[in-house]
Amino acid sequence: MGGFAVVVFGGLGGVIAYLAGVVGLRDLRRLRRVGVSVQALVRERVPGPEDRALPPRPLLQFETEDGQVVEVFSPVPSTPRHPLPDGGYVPVRYDPADPRQVVVEGRERRPVEYAFMALGVLMVLIAITLGLAVL
Repeated sequence: MGGFAVVVFGGLGGVIAYLAGVVGLRDLRRLRRVGVSVQALVRERVPGPEDRALPPRPLLQFETEDGQVVEVFSPVPSTPRHPLPDGGYVPVRYDPADPRQVVVEGRERRPVEYAFMALGVLMVLIAITLGLAVL
């Protein structure tokens, strides 16, 4: 019974990972299609002791079409290759229905979503293989 539970939970985990990748890609496509492009001000923040994200992500501040000022955490970290310098501006797309949903243009992280999908498929295939071996 223990081996069967591992197979079931492994397969379920694979399905969840695959669906996470699919949803991520769908959201990226939706933001590319309906998102409004603006320049966001990058604001560095001092990480507190409760911050666990490494590297810490800066804040992005921008104004929506209706004049609302929105401040969100960057969906991507600052890297040496693609820095997000304090006081600089980066192009972002935001969802007009929910301005807190943003993507930094040119840094959409599609490979991460595809990796989730591939990992999910791999986990399901391993679960099926183990399930056939248990029978």
